[in-house]
Amino acid sequence: MKRGKLGGIALGVFIAVVLICLWKCSVRVPTGYKAVTYHLNGGISKDTLDEGWHIVPPTVVKTSLYSIGIEQSYLTSEDKGDSPKDESFKTPTADGKSLLVNLEFSYMFDQDRITTVFKKFKGQSGETVKNTFIKPKMKAWTQEVTAKYPVTDVFGDKRQELNEALDTYLKQKFDPYGIIIDTVNFTSISTDDETQAAIQKKVNAQQELELANIEAKTAKVQADKDKEVALITAEQDKEKAAIQAEQAKIEAEGKAEAVKIKAQAEAEANKEIAESLTPELIEKQKIDKWNGEVPKIQGGDASTIVDTRDMTESTEE
Repeated sequence: MKRGKLGGIALGVFIAVVLICLWKCSVRVPTGYKAVTYHLNGGISKDTLDEGWHIVPPTVVKTSLYSIGIEQSYLTSEDKGDSPKDESFKTPTADGKSLLVNLEFSYMFDQDRITTVFKKFKGQSGETVKNTFIKPKMKAWTQEVTAKYPVTDVFGDKRQELNEALDTYLKQKFDPYGIIIDTVNFTSISTDDETQAAIQKKVNAQQELELANIEAKTAKVQADKDKEVALITAEQDKEKAAIQAEQAKIEAEGKAEAVKIKAQAEAEANKEIAESLTPELIEKQKIDKWNGEVPKIQGGDASTIVDTRDMTESTEE
């Protein structure tokens, strides 16, 4: 019985030791991460661990996780993401002004250079690297970029250019460390009240100047348009007058031709009539037109009326 109990206890101890060893020798790599292992007898392993559970030999004394998926981070005064405290920071401008900025950025570690990252940062995990290197350098290198821009440009039409310059510069600066910057953006930029008032005054002046330029350009465009319309109208009037003159000419020529034709027709008709008249015909027409009355002749004495019929009868006697 005692031997049986001792055997059961020994088996239980053995199983417990095995479980403890398995637990100690197992590593879980979360999704979106890779792990680098450091061996007591061989240093850094060339092979990284992918996501999932892994059994590692007891000689592994250190395992560091690095995100190969996009991680979002903040340097802001807001209670946002991984920024539990105020991490906004001041940055200079080219004209000696100071800006208070809030920044957000996304990053990842280059999965092909994970072991290089492990060496550069002496085995620090990706989270530690972010807090002790990425964020401080993000501030320092941002200051190098903003120092090239006057404050009026930052709050003027160069804001987008500044953001693009920062994005390019940070990607270039972090790349040698095996850190890939995906995006970086200013979420807010502010300055002291006095500087802000001066900026607003300049912005207002620029807007007024731009408005005046726009109005001048608009007036010029309208004047050019009116001139063009006037030229077109004048050309149309000229063409219309030419057409009307041509029509009047054609109409006058038509009327003259009609008069000429009519005159020719009348002349020919009169000629034909003249040629058709004979002395006999003329005499006949006179007889046909006589109404049988003898014309009366009235002399200088209005009271004397001579009847030609009486004269005829007297002559006959």
